[in-house]
Amino acid sequence: MKRISFEDMAMQIAIVASKRSEDPHKKVGACILDENGKVLGVGYNGIRAGQSENETFWNDRDNRRNYIIHAEVNALSNVDVNKANLLAVTLLPCSSCANIIASTNISKVIYMEEYEKDNNCKKIFEFHKIDLIRYESFN
Repeated sequence: MKRISFEDMAMQIAIVASKRSEDPHKKVGACILDENGKVLGVGYNGIRAGQSENETFWNDRDNRRNYIIHAEVNALSNVDVNKANLLAVTLLPCSSCANIIASTNISKVIYMEEYEKDNNCKKIFEFHKIDLIRYESFN
């Protein structure tokens, strides 16, 4: 029996994590693995843990964007970044997240969906020699 790859496993975990997001417009999930395929961190986009907001906040897409903590940042928040190797994320990271990712030991980022509002991460990852791969099942 053939097992799925670590990349496929990480993306499947990121997809499941995205379902925890309260954001009605865009649900994003992320999963971080070490070089041996061990899950180090999982995150999704949302607001600070324990905080809740009303429907008006969530429906104002432009305003809420200023307060949302991105899935990549949530996933990295409790990780030993020196052990991080692979990041799987359901949406192409924004440039801010790309710079945070570049400050870690992550050498490969896989993503599913393009982010039309900001794709500068492609240049940032190229500059920092981080592999960026659009995900289509690796099996």
